[in-house]
Amino acid sequence: MDIFTKFKTLDTAFEQLSAVCKHNPFGTTIEKLLSATVGIINGQETLLFGTNNYLGLSQSDAARHAASEAALKYGVGTTGSRIANGTYSLHQELEHDLAKFFNRRSCMVFSTGYQATLGMVSTLAGKDDYLFLDADCHASIYDGSRMSQAQIIRFRHNDADDLRKRLRRLGDIPGNKLIVVEGVYSMFGDVIPLKEFTQVKKEEKACLMIDEAHSFGIFGEHGRGIAERDGVEADIDFTVGTFSKSLGTVGGYCVSDHPQMDLLRLCTRPYMFTASLPPEVIAATKANLEIIKNHPELRHQLHDNASRFYHALRQAGFLTGPDISSVISIILDDVPQAARFWNRVLELGAYINLSLPPATPDNRPLLRASIAAAHTTDQIDKLVQIYIQAAQDVGLTLNNK
Repeated sequence: MDIFTKFKTLDTAFEQLSAVCKHNPFGTTIEKLLSATVGIINGQETLLFGTNNYLGLSQSDAARHAASEAALKYGVGTTGSRIANGTYSLHQELEHDLAKFFNRRSCMVFSTGYQATLGMVSTLAGKDDYLFLDADCHASIYDGSRMSQAQIIRFRHNDADDLRKRLRRLGDIPGNKLIVVEGVYSMFGDVIPLKEFTQVKKEEKACLMIDEAHSFGIFGEHGRGIAERDGVEADIDFTVGTFSKSLGTVGGYCVSDHPQMDLLRLCTRPYMFTASLPPEVIAATKANLEIIKNHPELRHQLHDNASRFYHALRQAGFLTGPDISSVISIILDDVPQAARFWNRVLELGAYINLSLPPATPDNRPLLRASIAAAHTTDQIDKLVQIYIQAAQDVGLTLNNK
């Protein structure tokens, strides 16, 4: 048997997708960046609406200058993990800055956001514990749960009552209970009703972790996420997130008030056995965190842009997710049509994301757009017109009665 035999189903599905899609939706190459919102793809100027660059900070002058200075001073890599030679003063400064920003005692910085959630979930929950995961949680959370060897219990998406029922079924069975949710879910862009979940957490004496990857820098008076927006930060035990969205760089973090948080540095495998972030990335992240702290107008502009795009799509007759956030998706019924739609949008001059089952919440394909503060109203309006034209070209019927 060939070692690749197990991938035959995937190979067949990709061949079928390639038959209806001229360009590879999972291998799109941005040949040149002209700005945070425009790049060159396939030789043509293209609007970038699939980058998660929510505040446009991947192109900030402050971050670029900080990165350049750090590379000249420290070099371009650490060549080691945080528990070996990979801890520089810059790492400790960023952890201090993030802990202070979140008003928390401690912060751990990871090399990617994936490793932050993977590491925290797999370490905090042991084989005699129970993990309660929202059905739509990110792959990194589910991967971490498998590494943890804990008992995994899924509850219905954004359904606090279902979580309560499942917690109560355990009764007095020994074992810690860790609930894991997200602030904004990355496929539909739907927002958690977090107050309901913190109430369940308190009633059932469980721990609560929230992944604010898609809500950090965007929600809350200071940009700390959904927990800040809903006034429940004191009820959150662990907050994880990423630098690769609003902060515009790469990496991840966990903040907490737990007094033994630093002990996790000695047992969290994705932290212990991965080279630490290079100095230029840490310096750029620190610079962009200062921008988030001092420029609330960026998230205000993002919300205006997202609202404009969402309502325009609804008026045109597209089926969208339930909430307005930085992620706005339209829902289609079948994969071939979604693939043709994505391809046509790219040909018309815009890059978005194609999300396919089984990675989508309800097993229907999605066309996912990331809205940024840096997008102009003209760019937003142009993308709406591109969607309308693409729908017409692929035979998608819009419900615009």
